[in-house]
Amino acid sequence: MSEIKTIAVLGAGAIGGWMAAKLHADSQRAGTEVSLIARGEALEAVQARGLTLLSNTQQQIQQVLGQSADFLQKQGQKFDLIVVAVKSQSMGQAAAAIAPLLHAKTIVLTAMNGVPWWFLPEHPLQSVDAGGVIAGLIPRQQVMGCVVHAGCSTDAPGVVRHHFGNGLIVGEAAGGLSARLTEVVGILQSAGFEATESDFIQRDVWYKLWGNMTMGPISAITGATMDKILADDLVRDFASAVMLEAKEIGARIGIPIAQSPEERHALTAKLGAFKTSMLQDVLAGRSVELDALLTSVHELGQRLGQATPNIAALLGLTRLMARERGLYPHGRVA
Repeated sequence: MSEIKTIAVLGAGAIGGWMAAKLHADSQRAGTEVSLIARGEALEAVQARGLTLLSNTQQQIQQVLGQSADFLQKQGQKFDLIVVAVKSQSMGQAAAAIAPLLHAKTIVLTAMNGVPWWFLPEHPLQSVDAGGVIAGLIPRQQVMGCVVHAGCSTDAPGVVRHHFGNGLIVGEAAGGLSARLTEVVGILQSAGFEATESDFIQRDVWYKLWGNMTMGPISAITGATMDKILADDLVRDFASAVMLEAKEIGARIGIPIAQSPEERHALTAKLGAFKTSMLQDVLAGRSVELDALLTSVHELGQRLGQATPNIAALLGLTRLMARERGLYPHGRVA
């Protein structure tokens, strides 16, 4: 018998909307109540028309209960599981919004890109949690990480399009396996996700980051889709140089990667002419998720005393581009 009865998804963007729609579709069978915590146009759209999930084969409209965090706080609502699917630069605000919605056993599942605030508790990163504010609001023992291997986008507020992939890797932030981890993975599998357990989720976070820490920023600077980036020998070689520096950092923090950059490029190439999440944000005029993807890796290199000239170059160029467009208002120099 599952102890998880109330589920909230924070964030009505591409990944949050996708996960909320699938969890809600399975909620009656699973005996759960699913809410979507949103704001602004997204909240208005979900409350008025429901949450629409599009794919190549079908359209689903899920009448997910859309609520604002303020409303839920005033109602004294608590949740058993909160899926956090926001951009990392919004995590400080998100933590403040959900902290009052936690009870002692609430599980906070972070479905986010890049290095999260809980990644290295012995070496907290200022680039993703300045002053430890997030860590002070969300107890680490209640956190699980979720690495998403899927491509989604938003067509309009409350309308999410699923392009490819269905994989979720889930693990305890503190490491190891647990009964509650098995329970969460079971709920996700029941909802139709290809969810698997990880006994060391930091490894899975770092492996995904190893690829998108280059493709995202390069696409944001150039406007190119991933197929064009990889087809340019000079750009691909630059991405490989960045990855080799990050690979050395990973080895030094206990997360070695066996692959070569070229082997990873071959896997990425299979995605074809795909617009990265960061490129989608630039085109839409939204702030870019640079700190969790790149500034954090640069900060780790500095702490280790490792020279990272290629990482620094990519960070500097992407940061300057974003600042010139007003898309990096909270950026830090690291």
